[in-house]
Amino acid sequence: MNDSDAKSLCLKLIKSENENEVISVLQFYNLWQDDNNWLYYGNNENNFSTIGNQQSTAEAALVEKLINSVDAVLMKECLKSEILPESKEAPQTIEEAVHRFFGVFKGKLANVDPRIRSELAKNILLVATGDKNNPSYSIIDTGEGQSPNKIPNTFLSLSKSNKLRIPFVQGKFNMGATGSLQFCGHRNIQLIVSKRSIELKNMDNDDSVDCWGFTVVRREDPSMGMRSSAFKYLAPEGKIIRFKSEFLPIIPVDKAGPYVEKMISGSYVKLYDYRLKSGLKTNIKFDLYYKISQLLPNVALPITLFETRDYKQESGRSILSGLGVRLDEDKRDNLEPNFPSSSEVIVQGEKMKVSVFAFKKDQAKRYSLGDGIIFTINGQTHGTLPKAFFERKNVGMSYLSDSILVLADCSAFSGRIREDLFMTSRDRMRDGDIKSEITALIEEIIRNHEGLKALREKRRREELEGMLQNSKPLVDVLNKIIKRSPTLTKLFALGQTIQNPFNLAGNDTQAIFNGKRYPTYFRPSKTYSEDKPKSCNVNRKFRIQYETDASNDYFNRDNDPGSFGLSWEGMDIDSFSLNLWSGLATLNVTLPECASVGDLLLFKSTASDYTQTEGYTADFYVKVIEPAESGKGDDGERKEPPSDKPGDERASSSALNLPNMHECRRSDGENYKFLGNEGGGFDC
Repeated sequence: MNDSDAKSLCLKLIKSENENEVISVLQFYNLWQDDNNWLYYGNNENNFSTIGNQQSTAEAALVEKLINSVDAVLMKECLKSEILPESKEAPQTIEEAVHRFFGVFKGKLANVDPRIRSELAKNILLVATGDKNNPSYSIIDTGEGQSPNKIPNTFLSLSKSNKLRIPFVQGKFNMGATGSLQFCGHRNIQLIVSKRSIELKNMDNDDSVDCWGFTVVRREDPSMGMRSSAFKYLAPEGKIIRFKSEFLPIIPVDKAGPYVEKMISGSYVKLYDYRLKSGLKTNIKFDLYYKISQLLPNVALPITLFETRDYKQESGRSILSGLGVRLDEDKRDNLEPNFPSSSEVIVQGEKMKVSVFAFKKDQAKRYSLGDGIIFTINGQTHGTLPKAFFERKNVGMSYLSDSILVLADCSAFSGRIREDLFMTSRDRMRDGDIKSEITALIEEIIRNHEGLKALREKRRREELEGMLQNSKPLVDVLNKIIKRSPTLTKLFALGQTIQNPFNLAGNDTQAIFNGKRYPTYFRPSKTYSEDKPKSCNVNRKFRIQYETDASNDYFNRDNDPGSFGLSWEGMDIDSFSLNLWSGLATLNVTLPECASVGDLLLFKSTASDYTQTEGYTADFYVKVIEPAESGKGDDGERKEPPSDKPGDERASSSALNLPNMHECRRSDGENYKFLGNEGGGFDC
């Protein structure tokens, strides 16, 4: 096939908007029918065992394609700087790569303004085309790209170590984002077009480096005794089709169409008839934007979402920078005062940063999308727990289940614990001891969170007051009855037996806590000395509280966060959680496994940041005592129960006494006056 015919075929495939059009084009060129034109994906006829075991949802699979584009853009910048990606001179983290190559401070998009993010987003595009009800999606990037000779060993490879030793990319498992294939129409058709970046040197003397290469991937049903399907890619005469061209006019332009602007090099992947949930097939700028933001809470590079279908809108463009940026920019309007709060969790010696967000009523839906806890690695969601987590008995936040979102950053986990906790598909978690320990620690943080407890009571009070307001007609009727009967007025004397929901009291708002970016103190609120130690049952955890003037985000903000360490006899404690809220840091600690009843343990803690040389250190003693009875908690510090003093944080409601009961009979007319229909009973 000459260059002209190959280019024409490539453009026709790009502009096809469903799999039937693709099949028709390939049939016209006599490429669809002949099995000799197709090779096994990954050079493995049993490839369905890998490809068919990827992401469980179409949106999670789509995100893998976007992650590949992020990796490609970072790889290009590294190679352009003439740095070997696997060398020690290369960036050792994704954040470092974004900082070095694009000047984003600390590699966090929240640190640059929207104008800069918009410019960066030109490197990666997600474009919706075709029919509103049955769209196709194209992922376009200006990254390193691949030559036709390299496409079989990159895009179309499986289980190779292409990026295994490159520290600043997300892709490690060489699945080629194949999870998206099974969500592409009936025949699972996908188009791949790529050209090596013109900014990179030809290090391998590749004779195809100046050519565009393209192929089509399809699924073939079981045949000839095979037990499963197989995926194949188009390669007539065993080679990727190629052609030379300075550019391809395939980049969308507002109001001009999806195939207008020149693409010089990079990669273009099209997913035909992509089967997203019906709610996500609407305008890409809304529901799908929210979902991808949630799946990429702290995406390394921004992405342009482009809607080209027939929607009435000023612009089809929308810049996606991740859920983290959205939460940061929208917090004034959507979050309750003083949130988010920060926590540090150590599980099996591994550090995890936890951010707790509490939304104002009805403001969480666009952010949480039904999830309660989102676990991330390098900015990508790897697993979630539903909002029903907060309704558990051990958590006790059912009133707030629709308003809480927890982001748990697991990026600091070592490779082994990542593998034990998350599936390689990166969309779900593996049950086991690690997951159980992590969820137990998060339960503890939420259950004991002073801000959430105060907000829960506030919401509960508001709900009860709302119920009473909705019952106003009934209240009016009861008032009329009581007014017409002095006896009923006397009957319901104030007492202490039945709660009176009509007289609720309490603080409606929390004072804004103005913490300092770098604290001037961080100290235990009580002294636990050798003579007067903290007591802890050998089968329980213990709780220590610190006073500080640190801001609530001190431990897990993007820039210059603080850190906390805890040790015993020079050894780091490998299981604890620390929750910081409005000047109070609550530390929950699991005793060392070797602790025995009667032991007196000396713990040392340090809170520090880059402004301090030694940090704020503190020592405290813990006495190990007899096991607690089953069902009883530890002796942690807790607030006193509600009091009757004015200004108390929590207030009890007033109550009504039950009336004194006397047996009355109609025959006892001398002693009791029957009120008849007007009063509805007897008057003593």
